[in-house]
Amino acid sequence: MTVLVVEDDESVRDVVRRYLERDGYEVLLAGDGREGLRAAQQHSPDLVVLDIMLPGLDGLTVCKALRGQPDPYVPIVMLTALGEVDDRITGLELGADDYVTKPFSPKELVLRIRSVLRRTAADTAEDTPLLDGELYVDRAARTATLRGDPLHLTVREFDLLSFLLANAGHAYSRSDLLDKVWGWSFGDHSTVTVHVKRLRHKIERDPTAPERIATVYGVGYRYERAVT
Repeated sequence: MTVLVVEDDESVRDVVRRYLERDGYEVLLAGDGREGLRAAQQHSPDLVVLDIMLPGLDGLTVCKALRGQPDPYVPIVMLTALGEVDDRITGLELGADDYVTKPFSPKELVLRIRSVLRRTAADTAEDTPLLDGELYVDRAARTATLRGDPLHLTVREFDLLSFLLANAGHAYSRSDLLDKVWGWSFGDHSTVTVHVKRLRHKIERDPTAPERIATVYGVGYRYERAVT
């Protein structure tokens, strides 16, 4: 699989490249936002590692541009500065699938990349389609439709929807969802909050009064099946 690393710090790029190649990935490199966007358009990588602080076009602008491409759901892992919570949340709202904060362990980054890419492959142990009224989720094909129209979901949005629908009626805390959907033993709960918000905008008739993904106050979220 091919990973595009968009990072302006040459030493960081080189370290990440070496770790990824050691793990069996083909690696493309870009040193600024415009170069990264061109590389993504020309080479269609399987995943993009995208630093937020880039010369030319910043990472948030590149992320937004990638989500507007003909193949808009290439997985994106963002690199964010420690403590830059607003940038991290904005990146997630724009459709980033995951993030790693700087300074980071290259091993951790490779594990996050491996986790996201593993989610894009069909899991034959969980290939039974899920149906809730006019919402249909094909877990083997990793596609979803609502009222016959395709839903354009990022990797994490699809994972979250599949998990909640498969476990409808069960309330999960944000920590539970980070563990079961993201595979994180710890992390920023806003990651879950932002993905739930994005998902509601795609599957709810009125995202401000959700009927499917309900908030369980003091706990987290619960999927409610459509009343038939």
